[in-house]
Amino acid sequence: MNKLPAITLSFWIMKICATTLGETAGDLLSMTMNIGYAISSAILLSFFFATLVVQLSTKKFHPIIYWSVILATSTAGTTMSDYMDRTLGLGYATGSLILVSLLTATLIIWKLTEKSLSVTNIKSLRGEVFYWTAILFSNTLGTALGDFLADNSGLGFAGGAILIGSLLALIVLAYYFTKVSHVILFWLAFVLTRPFGATFGDLLTKTHEKGGLNFGTIGSSLILFTILVVIVTISIFKLKREAKTT
Repeated sequence: MNKLPAITLSFWIMKICATTLGETAGDLLSMTMNIGYAISSAILLSFFFATLVVQLSTKKFHPIIYWSVILATSTAGTTMSDYMDRTLGLGYATGSLILVSLLTATLIIWKLTEKSLSVTNIKSLRGEVFYWTAILFSNTLGTALGDFLADNSGLGFAGGAILIGSLLALIVLAYYFTKVSHVILFWLAFVLTRPFGATFGDLLTKTHEKGGLNFGTIGSSLILFTILVVIVTISIFKLKREAKTT
């Protein structure tokens, strides 16, 4: 039943690339193509459910399928968060509070029903559904937090990325030098890599006048997609090589 990747450095690099790509691709659809947050969310949620069905139907870990679902949660999370915060007028703080509550409730129910919050070895289909639900909420939450840091905190895109990067560094230190639960640290890192990706995505796409690098949503999406494809391809070859030696 184990269809999840090992939690290694390459996992987190791919996670950051996927979430950053989700930020730029979501903005490409909703803003650059002017489709709007509501319709974009509907389209991207449909893509998420389609990739999730494929993931749930597999019997083992497939990097392309797994990271397609991660990317789908990231793009959908971007437009869903923007719809809540901007179209519905909830604001970043209220939107983040709602998403924190949804994520917390998911983790609590998951723990009570499955007796485990393992992120490397899930034993049931129900546990896998909880896993992906938590990921969808965490990536949506990360967008709201990232936008708050970039727009309302006064830190700007680079400052927000530095702050989140520093918090991630503290989590790494806690992982190696404390006895804090690795499951708790995983979900903290998973949530924080989303706003890191969001702020980094804004840094790539925004104009020089707004403190960005001015690659635009199309250019940034192409760059990040290329990086993600390269790393996923490497992981596929690594899995095949390990399979031959076992």
